[in-house]
Amino acid sequence: MIAIEQIPTTPPPDLDKKQARKETKKRAKRIGELQRILYAQRKYSLLIILQGMDASGKDGAVRNVFRYCTHDGVEVHAFKKPTEQEFAHDFLWRIHKRVPAKGHIAIFNRSHYEDILIQRVHGWIDEARLQSRMRAINAFEQLLQEDNDTIVLKFFLHISKAQQEIELRQRIEQPDKHWKHNANDWKEREYWDQYMQAYQDAINWSHIPWTIVPVDKRWYRDYVISKKVLDTLESLPLQWPPLPPDE
Repeated sequence: MIAIEQIPTTPPPDLDKKQARKETKKRAKRIGELQRILYAQRKYSLLIILQGMDASGKDGAVRNVFRYCTHDGVEVHAFKKPTEQEFAHDFLWRIHKRVPAKGHIAIFNRSHYEDILIQRVHGWIDEARLQSRMRAINAFEQLLQEDNDTIVLKFFLHISKAQQEIELRQRIEQPDKHWKHNANDWKEREYWDQYMQAYQDAINWSHIPWTIVPVDKRWYRDYVISKKVLDTLESLPLQWPPLPPDE
């Protein structure tokens, strides 16, 4: 049983920031190399799920960890409020269309978990619907892994309430961050405790485990995520495809 409040949001005190950044860059380059083989081989695919409170650094994680990957084989999808057409379908309909094809990496900036997080916090679904959706999510992710050789990596970007306030205020005070400001983020912050409980339950109810990523220091966020992604890619039997026998 994972208790979110017992997990720190800061790096280990003995980890050197400069060395960690150097290691992260090295890993990012290696991720780029392996991503190209993954794309050429077209046997496996990778789904990266990034979930976290507003200002937890999802965009930055994508930018820094995958900066050496080719655009051809990596797609980033940000799931916002469903459209009218999406509302007319089951909650996984819009998600399934965005999962990665063989050889591709898909990165979800928020994901299908929004439908058991925000909707639960605001009371838009009841307990029975919540449990039904969680079962559907587990079955969906298992289908991706077993039927399409898609490796699913899930990251909860764990930010403290105090650090989130700093990040949100920067969006008001710094001109280069004004475009990120959304007044609704402050309203959602009022439900902090409810969101923490919802995240904790989603993490503990998941069949595929989550990686809890402390993100109060962005360099450590990149350090943790890059290690998990690289370890996963290196565990696969990736190889450049040979020429066809008749050539």
